[in-house]
Amino acid sequence: MFLHLLTCVFLVACCLSAPTKVLERRGPSQCGQYTSISTGSYTVYANQWGASTGTGSQCSQIDALTGTSLAWSTTWSWSGNENSVKSYTNVESPFTRKPLSQYTSIPTSWSWSYSGTSLRANVAYDTFLSTCASCGQTYEVMVWLGVYGGISPLSDNGYPPTPVATPTIGGTAFNLIKGHNGNVIVYSFVAKNGPVTSYSGDLVAFYRYLQANWQLSSGQYLQTLQAGTEVFTGSGAKLVTSGYSIKVN
Repeated sequence: MFLHLLTCVFLVACCLSAPTKVLERRGPSQCGQYTSISTGSYTVYANQWGASTGTGSQCSQIDALTGTSLAWSTTWSWSGNENSVKSYTNVESPFTRKPLSQYTSIPTSWSWSYSGTSLRANVAYDTFLSTCASCGQTYEVMVWLGVYGGISPLSDNGYPPTPVATPTIGGTAFNLIKGHNGNVIVYSFVAKNGPVTSYSGDLVAFYRYLQANWQLSSGQYLQTLQAGTEVFTGSGAKLVTSGYSIKVN
């Protein structure tokens, strides 16, 4: 940074003519179990809700905000009980809870990469629905863009699960897995042909598909809308999101 400032002093014309990018500088890391950090309309939640089922640590940080595109990352190492989720570090933005019929589109894009050893994790959107804005959850709808280490969504027909359908939504092929978490019905759309590390789509299209084919009511309220990584086990892991955006219409 010091050398860069000296260069600007002696090369004023060059510095003045160089293109600039408006962004917020990197924020502090967070390593607590339920801490959060925010910038613009985005909040990154640590959400290490299953930490007691294993041993390890995890930190996350905001790297930049350029316009409406968020760059963020999380690093972690977890061991113990390889079939239990240790955390779901994720990003959220505020929106108004309404019936699905009142959303016209939810365009989103997500560019990311994952590295590490013996990873058991996913990269996924996670959403919850209910019969009213503040009622108990009735549906969970997930979109898995990446799967590592052979983990599986909740399934009603055993493991490894057998897809109940293989829809193509927004140009991406998915395996649809249906399961239950207590009384909550879980639909998981899992990218069929490997990780989708540069995704662009409309989340409303997944709800419309379920309404047309699986009797999901358009009167269900969208309660929660998150994007992050469910972590099971692995070491030296790092999820880097170079760009993430979402808009609820």
